[in-house]
Amino acid sequence: MKKLSLLAGFLATSMYYAQIKFEEGYFIDNSGAKKEVLIRNVDWKNNPVDIEYKTDNASKVQKETISNIQEFSINGGRKFIRAKVMLDRSSGNLNSMSYTHEPDFKEETIFLKYVVEGKAGLFYYEDGNLRRYFYSSESSEPKQLIYKPYYIDQASIAYNEDYKKQIAEQLKCGITAEQIKRLDYTTKDLTKTFIQYNECSGNQIINYEKKDEKAKSLIHLNIRAGINTSELNVYEPSNITPSYHFGNKNSFRIGLELEYVLPFNKNKWAVFIEPTYQYYKNSTEVVTLPGSLFETRYTATADYKSIEVPFGVRHYFFLSDKSKIFLNAAYVLDFALNSTVTIERSKMDIESGGNMIFGAGFKYDKFSAEVRVGTYRGLFRNYMYVDGDYRAASFILGYTLF
Repeated sequence: MKKLSLLAGFLATSMYYAQIKFEEGYFIDNSGAKKEVLIRNVDWKNNPVDIEYKTDNASKVQKETISNIQEFSINGGRKFIRAKVMLDRSSGNLNSMSYTHEPDFKEETIFLKYVVEGKAGLFYYEDGNLRRYFYSSESSEPKQLIYKPYYIDQASIAYNEDYKKQIAEQLKCGITAEQIKRLDYTTKDLTKTFIQYNECSGNQIINYEKKDEKAKSLIHLNIRAGINTSELNVYEPSNITPSYHFGNKNSFRIGLELEYVLPFNKNKWAVFIEPTYQYYKNSTEVVTLPGSLFETRYTATADYKSIEVPFGVRHYFFLSDKSKIFLNAAYVLDFALNSTVTIERSKMDIESGGNMIFGAGFKYDKFSAEVRVGTYRGLFRNYMYVDGDYRAASFILGYTLF
């Protein structure tokens, strides 16, 4: 177990050297000059206020802010423009929602992300829980598409859906009244509508939503098999040291992991659940009153089987398109299966608690390897006068089915 812990530490330290790549792109400064540079692509969840860039791979990293950039783009990916807009930051949170139908506009200078570029342009802005769409027509300045939930009274919510009226007035080719009636304030619906209008008008378009598909959320199913190195201890009342130490034991474990890769920050974050079967079986000889006339020997046996269900978060550090290092942490719910500890003629049922696990690993294409260490897990929740714990370190090999 100690060796596995050291290996996990080594892998974690090595992740320091893995980072998001600088990718080819450009920005246009206030003078209108277009500069071809390498931009640090962090796959922004929130619209950025600055960028980091290098003039070439060997140069130092520089930063430029929104006050000095009119536009920037990463080749084959996202494009942002600076715009001075009237922005409504009204909250959609039930605890802070307003009672006003009208948007509360304030002038701000922000970067807008292109969703559809054409005669009629669609833009997106996100800042924390705030999500807003903007449109432009015939190269006009972007204007917000208005959507606002608000209270009518303490028990009733209404919705200002003026974005439907705006679209009906501005996009008058190929869009029916029935479509607008069913139009939701979502990227999918708005993108489809703006593409339909531009195609009907015979205009060239760039669909950045389609170009950005690789950054969308992904769901993976992974088979995960490996070896546990485990130890189990039982404590009697008032004893700090284990009364029964069953020692380290190697055993097989197998699980099925469902991983959801989050659609931001360059797909570096994921959440997962991994139901896993594990078992530990060992025995130890116990000697009481050794060397005396009343010396007694007997065998204590631990038979522990369970389904572990970790709920965790994972962070990837990309080394190349196919290889990456990762760190993860999870809380484990454990469900014991007919598990007991037998001491002389006394048999105690194991009722296990939860614990934390921490892991580090490497993935290449569909194959992965991970070293994982868990904290101590209680075993006898239903007993007042006996205690016990279990701890495991694991070496896990994985294969991604999809």
